[in-house]
Amino acid sequence: MRTIYLDCGMGAAGDMLTAALLELMPNQDAFVEELNGLGIPGIRFTAEKCEKCGILGTHMKVTVHDEEEDGHHHHHGCLADIRGIVSGLPLPTMVKLDILAVYEEIAQAESHVHGVPMEHIHFHEVGTMDAIADVTAVCLLLHRLAPDKIIASPVHVGSGQVRCAHGILPVPAPATAYLLRGIPIYGGSIDGELCTPTGAALLKHFATEFGQMPVMKAQAIGYGMGRKDFPRANCVWALLGETEAPN
Repeated sequence: MRTIYLDCGMGAAGDMLTAALLELMPNQDAFVEELNGLGIPGIRFTAEKCEKCGILGTHMKVTVHDEEEDGHHHHHGCLADIRGIVSGLPLPTMVKLDILAVYEEIAQAESHVHGVPMEHIHFHEVGTMDAIADVTAVCLLLHRLAPDKIIASPVHVGSGQVRCAHGILPVPAPATAYLLRGIPIYGGSIDGELCTPTGAALLKHFATEFGQMPVMKAQAIGYGMGRKDFPRANCVWALLGETEAPN
């Protein structure tokens, strides 16, 4: 069975998942060009080679009108706005449905946390255009890579506190914690938010199971680097390979 294994030992974020999956692709430059040709308003993708703790990988830089977003301002939008943007993209229907399903997971989490109906949720961190870019890129990459199953490790969420649009919150932030229900998670000595709501929603939507790496014959390995530096290499690493089909 064609299998992707995602190691989330340093959490997961949309840009890290995008970069890790991009490194599994045979023609990475052509795929980045394709992403830039989708016409997501104001978005530009740049895959940059990046080293963390001596490991070379890729960082997916997303700029919005030539500025790199910090995720804490600009472009507040609701689910209807996001549906409008996604419906206009030149993508296969299945990819559009995946993007919207991921966003509905996020909206449901925000709705639960804030006590506001889903359709009235105004996205803050996850509603920025760069988050739409990350979700779109991951959904299209997985459509192209076409694994039979996706297995992810237990997710390292980090520790301490995170500053967000509503103030200072514990790690994992409430929406992230809600998205990760039923998924094995753990904290540790690293101070900071390692798993973002976007990363959590993508894992929840696509991972068929969570656990240790299965016995597999690896064909490609990808390292998707985060923006921050920690004592451990801040990356999601992805393996594409063959596993035995269950009897």
